[in-house]
Amino acid sequence: MKQVIIATKNEGKAKEFKDFFEPYNINAVSLLELPDNIPDIEETGGTFEENAALKAETITDLLGTPVLADDSGLVIDSLDGRPGIFSARYAGETKDDQANIQKVLYELENVTTEKRTARFVCVLAISIPNKETIFCKGTCDGSIASFPEGEHGFGYDPIFVPKGYSKTMAELTPSEKNNISHRKNAIIQLEDWLKGIY
Repeated sequence: MKQVIIATKNEGKAKEFKDFFEPYNINAVSLLELPDNIPDIEETGGTFEENAALKAETITDLLGTPVLADDSGLVIDSLDGRPGIFSARYAGETKDDQANIQKVLYELENVTTEKRTARFVCVLAISIPNKETIFCKGTCDGSIASFPEGEHGFGYDPIFVPKGYSKTMAELTPSEKNNISHRKNAIIQLEDWLKGIY
């Protein structure tokens, strides 16, 4: 089985990528499964693309192996695109999903339903030794609910209602979410690359 390193220590994200890669007979190994000597890479980029490339290329340089990194976040139109690249730490330096959700809901307190449009964005960067980094971008359009609902997923899933649905991402089953997620839409673009490489 071929292997690709997934540059994440987020268990939820790691599992989603494992599920996505399994049909291609590719073993996706997250940073959680590697020795602890891989440093946390500071996301100093100004865009999703820059941050994803930074992570993928740094780890490829360290390990000399193909690495896939993603940078993803929630873009809310009425907040001028925030939280955007700061989605994971929107409420502070410690990653706290609940605090992030509460901050978004507070900022949208007086915003009407039709103006609560938003999208999840995912940019994948695939770094292969001695080759140019490949990028794929996926989005999932929707809107922000007035309060959290649902037990599944992670991050902002409990307040994000995908377009065409009447329930939040966190109320969908994992397979329902995987079919429409921004990450899935980015990975669809990888299919030709996967077939070519593997």
